[in-house]
Amino acid sequence: MESLELGVRPAAADDDWMDTAACKGLTHLFFPGPAERPQARQRREATARGVCGSCAVQGDCRTFARTHHEYGLWGGESEDERHSAGYRLIAPIGVRARGA
Repeated sequence: MESLELGVRPAAADDDWMDTAACKGLTHLFFPGPAERPQARQRREATARGVCGSCAVQGDCRTFARTHHEYGLWGGESEDERHSAGYRLIAPIGVRARGA
């Protein structure tokens, strides 16, 4: 109760939307397997985007991924797309640091 008085939301409230997400139980579509080939990634992500397109909490999902620097496809947006939109990953996969 004290945290609410300070204006801080309880940690669980940040991801309550996950309980109603269309992707629940479909993790394999949203994160790559080991040594995934580019063509397989395109097919997997296309299927995942289809799930996202029918999801009532797509915006919450995208915002969560951007805020928490998530990997994988969230809210119909890949980590590369988040990176391009200015939402940097802590340790981006396949993105070279400047000067490297």
